[in-house]
Amino acid sequence: MDGGALASGALRPPHAKPYPWIPAFAGTTGWGMRENFQPCAYIMASRRHGTLYIGVTSNIVQRADQHRRGLLPGFTRDYQVTRLVWFEIHETMESAIVREKRLKAWQRTWKITLIEATNPEWLDLAIDLGLPRLD
Repeated sequence: MDGGALASGALRPPHAKPYPWIPAFAGTTGWGMRENFQPCAYIMASRRHGTLYIGVTSNIVQRADQHRRGLLPGFTRDYQVTRLVWFEIHETMESAIVREKRLKAWQRTWKITLIEATNPEWLDLAIDLGLPRLD
């Protein structure tokens, strides 16, 4: 799926660029349990032009929350990579994994250009997905 494609009926906040927009309430039931699984490739950052991490997930909200709270041991926790700066929704997990592998092979400047094409301020997109603002 194109990175700028929207699910029918989805709304974007005023600052939103053509990244896929998932409303904060999407897939929530009861006590905020998220049941909406959608394959995504994503990029996390420690800060603007900081350390980058590229990953793939079937639940971007849950994965962003895990990175932000340091629940996943390894690189992102060690380097405080907590800001979701780019993501792209895919039709299948296989296509998301292919995209992840391609992005990991890119030069750093290409990755920065990709992020800044849709998120020039390096905003934490996890906030738009319903997660609280980081301190």
